[in-house]
Amino acid sequence: MEGRLFTLDAQFLFDAIVLALSMLVLFTALSYLLFNPVRDLLEKRKQRVAEEQAAAKREREEATAYKEEYDSKLKAVDEEAETILSEARRKAMKNENKIVSEAREEAARIITRANAEVELEKKQALDDMKQEMIAIASMMAEKIVANSIDADAQESLIEDTLKEMGEDTWQS
Repeated sequence: MEGRLFTLDAQFLFDAIVLALSMLVLFTALSYLLFNPVRDLLEKRKQRVAEEQAAAKREREEATAYKEEYDSKLKAVDEEAETILSEARRKAMKNENKIVSEAREEAARIITRANAEVELEKKQALDDMKQEMIAIASMMAEKIVANSIDADAQESLIEDTLKEMGEDTWQS
């Protein structure tokens, strides 16, 4: 028997069985002592990672919702600003039209008043000129008649002369 490497005798079989049982006991003991805590640790880590992923997903969804809300509010603000600007433009155009119409009315009033003043001055100048002509005619008639006609006759003569000449003759 010495030439064999591997002999199946009772001692060998007993040692193999004891070795197998001790490995089984050792594996079971190590499993409870080492593998189960490691499995629990890995399970807890797996749960924590899953919770963090779920929290990250919730936060991403909230951020998306906030972004959409922000975009809608920004759009509403832009629309409101455009509305305010268009209202301001409309009011400015209304004020501009009002100011222009008032200015035109004032200009028309000024022109009318100026025309009335011109007409008044023209009439006054014509009256002054008429008075001058009357004075000149009186002086001429006075020199010509030289005391032969009384004052009433002189006045009637001047009036008759002016009527014969007409208003248009001395106005132009």
